[in-house]
Amino acid sequence: MKIIRYSLGELQANCYFVANDNKCLIIDPGDEADFILEEVQRKNLNPVGILATHGHFDHVMAVGEIQASFDIPLYIFKEDFFLLKRLKETAERFLSHKPAILPIKKIFPISEGKFQISNFKFQILAAPGHTPGSCCLYFKDEQAVFTGDTLFKDGIGRYDFSYSSKKDLFNSIKKILKLPEETTVYPGHGEETSILKEKNSPHLF
Repeated sequence: MKIIRYSLGELQANCYFVANDNKCLIIDPGDEADFILEEVQRKNLNPVGILATHGHFDHVMAVGEIQASFDIPLYIFKEDFFLLKRLKETAERFLSHKPAILPIKKIFPISEGKFQISNFKFQILAAPGHTPGSCCLYFKDEQAVFTGDTLFKDGIGRYDFSYSSKKDLFNSIKKILKLPEETTVYPGHGEETSILKEKNSPHLF
C-alpha cells in the first residue's frame, strides 16, 4: 500500500491517496479538485471511495467535483452532516475568494468499527471533539493512522467552535495514543509524526 500526501488550498489541508495496485482511497479532498483529478489520471489510479475525517470545508470542498468524474460515495460520520449542508457558506466566509463548489451527491454514514472498501481493510475510530463527527482511520497492517484535525505533529485540533468539545477532544486523543507506538500519524495539516513522538510531546496534557 502506498500513501501519497498533497497539501492543498489556502489552508494547506492534507489530502491523501491511499493506493493499492491501481485502486485508491481519497482521504480529505479539501480543495484543488482539478489537481486531484489530474493526479489520479497521471498515476493511473481508480478511486473507489472518498473518506472525510470530519466535515470542515477545507477537507471536503473537492468532493462534489470528484464525484462528477467518479461515481463514488463520500464516507463520513452523520454527526458532521450539518457541516456539509453549510459547506459553501462557510468556505466563502473563511476564504479570500468565492470557490466554485459542486454539490455532494452520495453520502454514506459511517460509524466506529472495522470497515472495508474494495480491497482496503481498516478501522474507523470515532474521535469527537474538534467536530462532533470527527474520526480517525487506522490501517493496522500498514501501521498508519489518519487523524484529521484531532492530532497534529506537536499540536492538537481547535475546540473553540460552538459545536466543539474540549473534553471529548482530549478523550479522543487519549484513545489515539493507545495505538502501537510505531504507528505513523498522518494529520489533516502539516507533517507526519508518530504515536511515540506525540506520547512524549509536552503540548498534550
